[in-house]
Amino acid sequence: MEYKNGENRIYAVNDEGVEVGEVTFVPTGEDMFIIDHTGVDDAARGQGIAQELVKRAVEKAKTEGKKIVPLCPFAKAEFAKKLEYQEVQAAK
Repeated sequence: MEYKNGENRIYAVNDEGVEVGEVTFVPTGEDMFIIDHTGVDDAARGQGIAQELVKRAVEKAKTEGKKIVPLCPFAKAEFAKKLEYQEVQAAK
């Protein structure tokens, strides 16, 4: 699985070169973005792809010194489970 950065998204491409998942985000101001969607194709589910996509969005926020508002239900659940993500979560 390869993960690539696109414009306002990070996406996963399988070994055949087919895009199988993405996390999308909307820039909000200069120091924040909103994760508004995380999705993985049905055939690729259960492989940890969505978790990896959210993890990479968190790493992007850390690198860029930004905060995240996890709006989509999956990202919100990941932020609730992983305490290490709290440092980049925007104040509620």
